[in-house]
Amino acid sequence: MTAASRPIRFLDVDGTLLPFGGPEMPRVPGPPESWTAASNPHLARVDRALCPLLSGLGCELMWATVWMHGANEVIAPLLDLPHLRVADLPAYDGDHGVDDLQWKTKVLVRVANGRPFVWVDDVLGDADQRWIESVHLAGALLHRVDPTVGMTVTDVDRIVTWLRGSVAR
Repeated sequence: MTAASRPIRFLDVDGTLLPFGGPEMPRVPGPPESWTAASNPHLARVDRALCPLLSGLGCELMWATVWMHGANEVIAPLLDLPHLRVADLPAYDGDHGVDDLQWKTKVLVRVANGRPFVWVDDVLGDADQRWIESVHLAGALLHRVDPTVGMTVTDVDRIVTWLRGSVAR
């Protein structure tokens, strides 16, 4: 498999790698300038054991987060990840647009450019799944995680299962 045909694994941060909500946590992240800072005390909730699981999937890892390039400065070192490409997302203006699609959906399909992709996020819906299935023929796994828990080994197992089936096609 060439690098150009390898699946992309879009990495979200808030609610996915960095859980929020639950006991002693804000229900929503708060102002971006405080939440995306290296001084955010909640960064201790990032599960450092995820790095080998994320790196070992055979995917190209790419940030798809409101953190944008800040993810390389703050989150990548926590997970011992290299500098990753960043999906050029529009300015965040709420989780869903007037078309009921998640604010990242159309951009990630464009970035994938015909390659299969895995997108694990805490804000995904049926409209995203239907729209992607109708326009993206290479296959995509959209997997929603519980934002109070974040990504787990069970989520990674689901990705591995999908990738095995996707690569075998």
